[in-house]
Amino acid sequence: MKAAAARAGVGLKIVSAFRSFPRQVEIIRRKIASGQSIDEILSVSAPPGYSEHHTGCAVDIGTAGCDELEEVFETSEAFAWLVKNASKYRYYMSYPRGNRYGYRYEPWHWRYRER
Repeated sequence: MKAAAARAGVGLKIVSAFRSFPRQVEIIRRKIASGQSIDEILSVSAPPGYSEHHTGCAVDIGTAGCDELEEVFETSEAFAWLVKNASKYRYYMSYPRGNRYGYRYEPWHWRYRER
């Protein structure tokens, strides 16, 4: 998928991919230490054991010149390319606006799914 995007003149980069259970614990603990409430944290981060990143099928995607892991990604050429083409490679945005899981909108978070 990255190569196809590059052929179209669009740069994709992996910001985050597989994440272990201990790494997810570390992320949650870091956010607690920074003063975030559990409700705030769980609106953007799955609890350890429930993250799509544990499966090895989820990737957070970024592009040059765009803040990583921020909604502004939806204004990028990379996002427009993904919306149009990612499903050809079996990737789908996991957390669109108003998603059924209650997670914050994450235009950068895409998951590979078998058909």
